Amino acid sequence: MTEFVPLFTMALELAPSLNVGAGPAGPRFVGGIRSATVSGERINAVLASAAAADWMVASSGIGVIDARLTLRTEDDALIYMSYGGRLDMSNPAAGLTAYAAPVFETGDPRYSWLNCVQAAGKGKLVLDADGGKLDYEFFEVR
Repeated sequence: MTEFVPLFTMALELAPSLNVGAGPAGPRFVGGIRSATVSGERINAVLASAAAADWMVASSGIGVIDARLTLRTEDDALIYMSYGGRLDMSNPAAGLTAYAAPVFETGDPRYSWLNCVQAAGKGKLVLDADGGKLDYEFFEVR
């Protein structure tokens, strides 16, 4: 039986997106991540360095997410987090919903358990003139 165990919440502050234009895969927008805060029972962390998230509009109302960031835990471990997913842009008036499936990499033995974790989450994206905010809730899939 599949379980979804709470892993953490993550709040992202985003920079304004750059419109790269329509390439072979479709229109692409690249958005910088200004800050990230991770809060959970087993892990608390912040963005360790500059990072970027990008997504492209794959078809009408759907964005394809590709995000990568490095986190620094409150006890100074570094964790690489990457995730793909989908952004539902079909009804902007109702907000934009992100669905993501992150994986993690770390060499720190205190967090080596994350190397085996497949997570799943859902978030709400709110855009504004300064970039926007993206708030996720992530679960470990067991």
